[in-house]
Amino acid sequence: MPDPHHRKAAAPRLCRPLVAAGLVLGLCGCASVVQQPATLPAIAVPAAWTVADAAAPAGSSSLAQWWTRFDDPLLASLVTQALQTNTSVANAQAALRQARALRDVSAAGLYPAVGGSASAQRSRSGGNPAGNSVRAALDADWELDVFGANQSALDASEAAVLASAAKLGDVQVAVTAEVALAYITLRSAQSLLTIASDNLALQQETLQLTQWRMQAGLVTSLETEQARGAVEQTRAQLPLLQTSIRQSGHALSVLTGQPPTALSSVLAEPRPVPQPAGDLALAIPAETLRQRADVRAAEQQVAAALARVAQADAARLPNFRLSGSIGLAALTLGALTNGTSVLSALAASVTMPVFDAGAGLAQVRAQQAALDQAGLAYQATVLAALKEVEDALVALRGDRERVARLQQAAEAATNAALLARQRYAGGMVDFQTVVDTQRSQLTAQESVAAASANLSADHVRLYKALGGGWRPEGSDAIGAASAESIGNSHQ
Repeated sequence: MPDPHHRKAAAPRLCRPLVAAGLVLGLCGCASVVQQPATLPAIAVPAAWTVADAAAPAGSSSLAQWWTRFDDPLLASLVTQALQTNTSVANAQAALRQARALRDVSAAGLYPAVGGSASAQRSRSGGNPAGNSVRAALDADWELDVFGANQSALDASEAAVLASAAKLGDVQVAVTAEVALAYITLRSAQSLLTIASDNLALQQETLQLTQWRMQAGLVTSLETEQARGAVEQTRAQLPLLQTSIRQSGHALSVLTGQPPTALSSVLAEPRPVPQPAGDLALAIPAETLRQRADVRAAEQQVAAALARVAQADAARLPNFRLSGSIGLAALTLGALTNGTSVLSALAASVTMPVFDAGAGLAQVRAQQAALDQAGLAYQATVLAALKEVEDALVALRGDRERVARLQQAAEAATNAALLARQRYAGGMVDFQTVVDTQRSQLTAQESVAAASANLSADHVRLYKALGGGWRPEGSDAIGAASAESIGNSHQ
């Protein structure tokens, strides 16, 4: 009959191969199943812009502080103030600080955690005298990042920092453009108000002339009422333009972080619509994409999503941890320095998922889907950026030609209105001719002013579409590496 002690000793030996086999199977089952892309999604970027001026010089010019190209000190001052005090910019700066703090939290996960503790206890059992117990200890715990889960978390946090920095730049570019557009709108409304007021004065003179001629019996009351109607129609435009001026001033005040009426006195004096210098040299499309903060932010979102996939995949693998403690224990506080009271412990542990009903693999699939979404968002951002530049170039070329034609039309309309008034005073033409020519003069002058404002706004939108002068934060090496990654993905 077999010895029972022998059977008990043999049982562990028989179980060891089974346990080893189970561990091997578990490790194989936890192996990575994710095929991670190494580059950004491929996008067909054109070699040149389709509407670029043939006379534009080769190469690209700097967009830094592009608003100074308008040669308007007040506009430059408003932009500077907005970049410092705008609430959206401040919010993006806070988001960047948060991302950096979370990056530091992820970085701390790569190092051991050390904590200290101290306790003092006085206890009594039954009729025995009371006893004291004093303890002081240091505890350490370290998760060994064997499969890179913590490093992947740090990579994701680092990409999130770069994305937040790019988003801050995108907000700054957008706020700068909004300030410039609101300022152009205000100056345009002031110009239109001046034009309407000048034409109103001429129409009032015509009305007075018509009233004199009616008193002399040369015309009927029909001409007088026509003149009065023209005067009132022009006068009706003044409140609308004044409303636009005030609303644009409110917008500028809020954009600079101030109450709506804070800039009323500063903006009260009418000034011409600022026009930029026309010496901007366009960068090629690939270089433009490197200069756009929103494209860089979308790129970093892809990098962060890729790191989260790796983190989720590593979470399915075994986790190794070292922990230990060293402390002092004694009956009195003074006895803690006695060498015999030292207590120490060291432990190592490994944990691994055995059965989670597919939760770990599902988490990997979820992060992979998030990566796909980030890639599609990157593609959409690049395509939208290319469209913005092309749209701005088309509008700029069209408005340049339109302004030239409208200026000629306004000059002709002004001459026609002057001749009509002179001939009407001599009784050579009827009053309807005067009304028609004055109305044409007002319309032509308003069209020139509006088209000139649109031309300035087209430049603002073009500067914004080209990147708005943004440059990535950090060292030149980081910026160059990021630019190189975009350039490679566009080849």
